[in-house]
Amino acid sequence: MTTTTAVLVLEDGTRYEGRAYGARGRTLGEAVFATGMSGYQETLTDPSYAGQLVVMTAPHIGNTGMNDEDVESRRIWVDGFIVRDPSRVVSNYRATRSLDDDLVAHGVVGISGIDTRAVTRRLRDAGVMRAGIFSGDDADLDPAEQLALVQESAGMLGRNLSSEVSVATATVVPAEEETVGRLAVLDLGVKESTLRQLAARGFEVHVLPQSTTLTELLALEPVAVFYSNGPGDPAASEAHVELLQGVLRAGLPFFGICFGNQLLGRALGFGTYKLPFGHRGINQPVLDRESGRIEITAHNHGFAVDAPREGAVESPAGFGRVEVSHIGLNDQVVEGLRALDIPAFSVQYHPEAAAGPHDSTYLFDRFRAMVIAAQTSKDSQ
Repeated sequence: MTTTTAVLVLEDGTRYEGRAYGARGRTLGEAVFATGMSGYQETLTDPSYAGQLVVMTAPHIGNTGMNDEDVESRRIWVDGFIVRDPSRVVSNYRATRSLDDDLVAHGVVGISGIDTRAVTRRLRDAGVMRAGIFSGDDADLDPAEQLALVQESAGMLGRNLSSEVSVATATVVPAEEETVGRLAVLDLGVKESTLRQLAARGFEVHVLPQSTTLTELLALEPVAVFYSNGPGDPAASEAHVELLQGVLRAGLPFFGICFGNQLLGRALGFGTYKLPFGHRGINQPVLDRESGRIEITAHNHGFAVDAPREGAVESPAGFGRVEVSHIGLNDQVVEGLRALDIPAFSVQYHPEAAAGPHDSTYLFDRFRAMVIAAQTSKDSQ
């Protein structure tokens, strides 16, 4: 029996042998790569990574350990962790434990000591794919059996993961400034930093389970609605799309990020599609077409909205004119939508940027201003 050997197996049969890291055993999921040089704790605790085996492209991971302040949710969500050189020591005054300690405590099977650059290039060339990490007794399984387990596992297309990451009961985050009003946040995998940003703008933040109905949402009498980031295929979330269409018809201001951007796209009548290898990391350049400003942004998505990139177009679902507000500069992917006849907009990235640069936090101010303008207009009628 091997105790230190581990193997990463991709669904095309490619194999990488390394050392066991974190918990021992077997884990299956979609292999993806994240390009951030830092922020591994925020990555691990981002619910958008549920169902995925994350390859860190930065070679040295774990040197700052783990703490209780930088977690973005109630647990680690990645299904597997793939690194080249895990730090042998923890050297940060804020650390209370090592990364390896947390991986073991949360049962996250990982692998280290492999050429993560080679894995990343494989995923860029062939596209992200199903994969498995095998260590402990599972490292001794016949290679053909390991590959069969990977190829029989679930892919991300058509997969709804919202119920796995959402809160079970509603919670409230008090407003930190003069209260603008109640904000209904549909939790599809929301991060703590997002909630703090919203509360700091004066919203009394009501975090709602993903199963919330339109009747339940409207009973809160919210001043606006927010859809969070989250994992899964937006095409498998039709109930959330229908809920959002009800919100838009009710005239409530709306802001969505990441998964919320994809769901707004579908609510407006556009399609979505799976990207070859997605955008994951904290160094993605995006053009804000209104200001002409280029922002470096934090991303975590494998799907995108299929909408016309030039000019304003009529919403196929009947919500008036819509324009693409932001464009990804690496591949021209739609990175934001703005409705011109109703108070609604969204971006494909994470403006709370935890971890990441804070180029895009202005979007929370833009949302607050939109909500106040809608309230003023309503009061004057």
